[in-house]
Amino acid sequence: MTYILPPLNALRAFEAAARHLSFKLAAHELHVTPAAVGQLVKTLEARLGVRLFDRLHKQLVLTEAGQAYLPEISGGFGRIAKATARLKPVGVVLLQLGVHGGFDLRRLELERFRVDHAEIGLRVLQPAGLHELVEGKIDVLIARGVSHHPGYRCERVSEAAGVGDWLIAPSGTADCPEVVSFRDWLRGLPTENALPQHRRRLVGIVRR
Repeated sequence: MTYILPPLNALRAFEAAARHLSFKLAAHELHVTPAAVGQLVKTLEARLGVRLFDRLHKQLVLTEAGQAYLPEISGGFGRIAKATARLKPVGVVLLQLGVHGGFDLRRLELERFRVDHAEIGLRVLQPAGLHELVEGKIDVLIARGVSHHPGYRCERVSEAAGVGDWLIAPSGTADCPEVVSFRDWLRGLPTENALPQHRRRLVGIVRR
């Protein structure tokens, strides 16, 4: 069966712009310029022969056609993301965790996590930041003071005072089993985890 589809980049631009109701925020999520997002949406509208947005003064509003189109396109991208996340070899699933340079890994009790979750192969990259997450070099990131990033789910690691550390994962894969397991692990750790007197050797960590 041959699928008749509009250009996928144009669909991504529409879906992001429709979620945010902003070309600017969609551009930030997709790492392109707002002008590029606007042009892709125009290309899609021309291809479909319908107007998807009403472009008002400093406001972007979905037309009736756009409102009907958005949930179908978002659902399709969501299913693709979940199917891709599930497409892993049978056996151990690899979870690549990035951690900002100022975080003390002893707080995470990673050796015990590996024992309790033998089905998850955990690889840690430190230091790491949003750049590595966006490029797909890591699956999930512990970042300092990043409470919001378009297209990503950001959750506090703990409720400690200050800017705090945040667990960040792409929205499409934030509910994958290995990510959920690690998120639950973080929530189960003491708020102020006592540090051991001597640093233990943590296997599978890449330091740069």
